[in-house]
Amino acid sequence: MAPMLDWTDRYCRYFLRLISQHCVLYSEMITTGALLHGDTDYHLAFDEAEHPVALQLGGSDPKALAASAKIAAQYGYDEINLNCGCPSDRVQKGRFGACLMKEPTLVAQCISAMKDAVAIPVTLKHRIGVDNQTSHDELEDFVGITKEAGCDTFIVHARNALLEGLSPKDNRNVPPLNYDAVYQLKRSFPSSEFIINGGINEIAQIKNHLQQVDGVMLGREAYHNPYLLAEMDKLFYGQTEPASSRLEILENFLPFAERALNKGARLHYLSRHILGLFHGQPGARKFRRLISEKAHLDNSGIEVLLEALNMMSDYYTAPPTVGNPQSAPAHNTPING
Repeated sequence: MAPMLDWTDRYCRYFLRLISQHCVLYSEMITTGALLHGDTDYHLAFDEAEHPVALQLGGSDPKALAASAKIAAQYGYDEINLNCGCPSDRVQKGRFGACLMKEPTLVAQCISAMKDAVAIPVTLKHRIGVDNQTSHDELEDFVGITKEAGCDTFIVHARNALLEGLSPKDNRNVPPLNYDAVYQLKRSFPSSEFIINGGINEIAQIKNHLQQVDGVMLGREAYHNPYLLAEMDKLFYGQTEPASSRLEILENFLPFAERALNKGARLHYLSRHILGLFHGQPGARKFRRLISEKAHLDNSGIEVLLEALNMMSDYYTAPPTVGNPQSAPAHNTPING
């Protein structure tokens, strides 16, 4: 599951883990400055049920990245991922994100520093190029230099990043996709792991990609239709049925939501992540409307989610028992193809 700013926070990741036992969950990008000079616990605390979970860092100072990676490892993250793909102006001003693809030697120094600081995997997420950089040789040079520095896993968004003239949103759609460029990387570096990302929204696509690369990263499609991840567990990990039904997932989310609310979280920040749970199912529109209309109100509490659960139970013949929620799933193996 792709790192998505303002989306894949701890509440989102816990919810997604209730759906999939196998998907690797990535945090939002956290800058080294926020981590080293801000509220570390606010940025890094997560629930043990989220494993396997990776932290994505933004930065370009090898020492700051190494220090941040070390702290993250102490918190228990399973992987550190360096962002070399974000094209936003704010990120460029901080000299990190996609613009780092123009400085492969610096990226290699960052990877090496983090590898020296932690025992967990250090990975890269990057584009196939920036601006008018379309030479595959340049892309292979970038991967080769960072591989020599110790990076073994590359998550590749199969589009160029246009650093001027396009918003981050447009950068996710306007530059053309070139999946073959990622396939070629795998052929050129067969011992490295390549995970493909960008414009993937159908199971048939995923199956085709897995014939060429080691893994697939999903983003907004899985966020808006999260039960798709349960289908992935069934298709690619041999589960005969999804671990939980949609109703069970909602029920299992309740005790976590109640704990978060008791710690001061607002219901809106929890409930916004679950709006797509019943995507394509009877009652989905009523479910979204109920939560959207009530969750943002002052003093909204767990009763909104209970109302939504009871409403959706009317569409099923065997509703779950509200008073006996199941526990979160145990840790399991990452999805890497």
